[in-house]
Formats: sequence, structure tokens, C-alpha cells
Amino acid sequence: MKKILPVVVLVVLLGAVGTYYYSGCYPGDSPPENSIFVIMPYKVKSSWRFDDARAGLVGEPFVAGIPEMIEMLVADIPDAENGFQLFFSTKPFPDYSAKLVWQRGSEEGNWYYCEEFQSEGWLCPALFKYYREAPREIYVKAEAK
Repeated sequence: MKKILPVVVLVVLLGAVGTYYYSGCYPGDSPPENSIFVIMPYKVKSSWRFDDARAGLVGEPFVAGIPEMIEMLVADIPDAENGFQLFFSTKPFPDYSAKLVWQRGSEEGNWYYCEEFQSEGWLCPALFKYYREAPREIYVKAEAK
């Protein structure tokens, strides 16, 4: 029994670390490439914002072209101003609505172009709460909550 106990403890610890890592919470490292994240944007006056306690973000605003993209993305979602689900990933996933393509870095953030909406928008440094580097492509989908 004395020889088995350390092996059992090691297996449990490795399982816990693996679960922690693949949940996207591993400090200082990127989540797996195929992760799909979900945030719940909402509108305060004329400003689209979101909270993500796990990433330490509260009332994080979308700015510089992104609010206009959100308006087009949620056009068919009733009551979207009170919150909707926004799925995003660096890999295409079933029924994604739009693709943002990296254009250039600027002021610590990054500019993306969306062909579906024929517009460009800036994603602030909060992007790095989800990715180590600015993704070349971000696939998005909005759904009612």
C-alpha cells in the first residue's frame, strides 16, 4: 500500500492540473487553440460592455468599430441590450456568424476587419486575457441568453 499511495496522489494531481489547464485558467499560458469562449455582453446607455470574473474584467467596454459590429451581429436577437451570449474562437465552429481578420497592432490593441459587416474594429488589450498573442482570425456567433 505504501508504494501505491504516491502513484495515486501523482495521478490525482496530474488530473487536477490538466483540468485546470484545459479550463483556460492556467496562469501565464494560452488555452488550447480549439477553445470556444463565451462572454455575455450587455448595453449600458449606448455602450456595449461585458464582465468576466475569471479574467478579472468588469464593465469592459467595446470601442472603435466593435460596437457597430455587435449591433449588426445582434440585429435579430430580441432584447440583446440586456445581455446575449457571444461565442468566439480562433478556429471555425458550426454556424459561426462572422470572422474577424487581424489587420495590424495599434496602441496596445489590435485592429480586425470583418468582411461580413464590411467594417473594421479595435480590440483592446483585454484580448490578451484570452490569448497570449493576437489571433490572426477570430470566429464569432451571437445567441440569445
